[in-house]
Amino acid sequence: MAQHTSTVIWQRDNAAFVDHRYSRRHAWHFDGGAVVPASSSPHVVPLPFSDPAGVDPEEAFVASLSSCHMLWFLDIAARAGWVVDSYRDEAVGLMARNAQGQLAMTCVTLRPAVQFAQGRSPTREELQDLHHRAHASCYIANSVKTDVRCEPIFETPTRALP
Repeated sequence: MAQHTSTVIWQRDNAAFVDHRYSRRHAWHFDGGAVVPASSSPHVVPLPFSDPAGVDPEEAFVASLSSCHMLWFLDIAARAGWVVDSYRDEAVGLMARNAQGQLAMTCVTLRPAVQFAQGRSPTREELQDLHHRAHASCYIANSVKTDVRCEPIFETPTRALP
């Protein structure tokens, strides 16, 4: 078993605090050295008390599910002999009330568009199987109650994905 760590750092910086007029800007520090500016979502805490330039926990949750799926997809595709040239996922998370009436990230929809090397691409059924296997393997998807859906983009783009 592996243990993963992060450190979240926030400072009040002389704000009054009890009136809730303090900045939600903070930073995520990861064990590999990456530092990510973070904040509450401006959809949850209005400006100027949130920082729209920071990653909010809801965005990070969606990105974490998308990234985990992609990493498993790439691994499974490589093991099957498929050569992936690019992968782009415009994932969307839905914040709504759950069955208990609490606000929750109730659904995350992954929309991966994958380009394969010229000359050999999987069939639609093979691509769906690759995504199904990636979803079943994703540690993050296996760890949450959120409905995580995968809706692959099957049209092959005519240009490379950024």
